[in-house]
Amino acid sequence: MSGFCVIPEFRVKPGCLDAFLALAREDARQSLATEPGCRRFDVTVLEGAPGHVLFYEVYDDRAAFDAHLATPHLARFREGFPALVEEALPVRFAALHD
Repeated sequence: MSGFCVIPEFRVKPGCLDAFLALAREDARQSLATEPGCRRFDVTVLEGAPGHVLFYEVYDDRAAFDAHLATPHLARFREGFPALVEEALPVRFAALHD
């Protein structure tokens, strides 16, 4: 399998986790349903750190991820999440190889 992996991470404000997860899961659901180049989009809460959320996204290639950046569902996520997080950590990128 080859692909383009994107790993965003967030530290969510106390009391905001449910709202953040709802917003994130809707973005993930829409990405998988409407973007042919999106193969996987997991929203995870790190064990032992309930306010630390990590996304694991896999796209066919960088172009598919760039298309994701222009979607209305990502725009909704970007509008909604700043009020819910203490910090958005730097996004990491990785290549998947066969």
